[in-house]
Amino acid sequence: MSFKFRWNVYTDQPHNIALKKERLRYHLKHTGSYFGFLASNISRAVPILSRYREYRKKMYAEPVRIESPVAISVSPSDERAEEVLELLKETGVRKTLVRIPSWESGKLDVFEKFFKLLPEYDIELTIALLQQRDDVFNPSRWQHFLEEVFSRFGGDASFFEIGHAWNRTKWGVWSYREYLKLALPAVSLAEKYNVKLVGPAVIDFEFHLYPPVLNAIPFSKVSSLLYVDRMGAPENLQYGWDTSRKVALLKAVVDGSCGRKRDLWITEVNWPLKGAGKYSPASGKPNVSEEEQANYLVRYFILCLTSGFVERIYWWQLVAPGYGLIDSRKKEWRKRPSFHALKTMVSLLEGSTFTGKIPHPEALIFSFYKGKNNFVVCWTNGTPCEYVFPRRITGMMSRDGEEIPFKDDRIKIDACPKYVFIE
Repeated sequence: MSFKFRWNVYTDQPHNIALKKERLRYHLKHTGSYFGFLASNISRAVPILSRYREYRKKMYAEPVRIESPVAISVSPSDERAEEVLELLKETGVRKTLVRIPSWESGKLDVFEKFFKLLPEYDIELTIALLQQRDDVFNPSRWQHFLEEVFSRFGGDASFFEIGHAWNRTKWGVWSYREYLKLALPAVSLAEKYNVKLVGPAVIDFEFHLYPPVLNAIPFSKVSSLLYVDRMGAPENLQYGWDTSRKVALLKAVVDGSCGRKRDLWITEVNWPLKGAGKYSPASGKPNVSEEEQANYLVRYFILCLTSGFVERIYWWQLVAPGYGLIDSRKKEWRKRPSFHALKTMVSLLEGSTFTGKIPHPEALIFSFYKGKNNFVVCWTNGTPCEYVFPRRITGMMSRDGEEIPFKDDRIKIDACPKYVFIE
């Protein structure tokens, strides 16, 4: 079942052109394969749930070293490539991800030109390879695309993510078996060109897709596009699961499926913005204000990274009108609050050690030390509250890196994360 592929240049994603009735008819036709898929998950349910309970008990209760887990995706730009990289450098981030769509295989010279600039900025590169529906029906062309990219950019990129958001039909894959047809050829080619694979790049809260795929493909790093934007704040519940519980469950599913602990990456996350019009990748509820986006960014990163279960997180992306850290709709690009929030977070968190979560009925308070400095990051997901620190406050900084004056050890905590330095 094939449909003409249409790319939305404003939102950097495909249009969903397959009719719901066509998708339903396809899935009904393949009902038998889904029962086998279900059996694969049921057989692992007990060890996975056992791991989940174990992980939840130690979550936020054990020290976690925060090395350099923050990453930002970018899109190559012929005209403003140096500007993009200077802005990336300004954030303090030294890891990036670039998408190469299979339908742009004729533009690899543009990508190569951009990649050759990265060593000057000391930036580590991961490449994500995007598929479309025709790649499923033309495996030889897809394999040729893989071989061309691996052979050409194997020396530039540390990792290659195979496929993208394939559990959404608009991205061209209609079942996990179709995804395996795309991913399996990458294994032998990766060995041939000595490159490392990342996957399976499942989007959202659909963790049942991991067991059958991870048992078929030996990814070097396991990846998820763990969006929680439809719930608004990252602490909000979806079917009883907030971001913290989702991360613990995902880690349990990944480790339980493989029978050993695996490195987990989140290779895409963002919140789309209100007022962005055609540039927003979503409509309605997921869209938030720029202030909310900046708040949620910091809160999401801290919730995931201090869990000890996520090695790296990529924000999608640096420059984009509808959701990026920078608004590029005008000639003079504008840094959004989220740009400053991420820059501040990176400067304080990277190289620090998370020491624990301070119990509080209303606020979330996370403790860190870095060198001789002790500090906490705190916020609420609701009504503001006050908290009296048991240790003397020596300084306070806003989400965006501005100094906050204070009088005593009682501070107001609200939805906007702040950094409080203590003795």
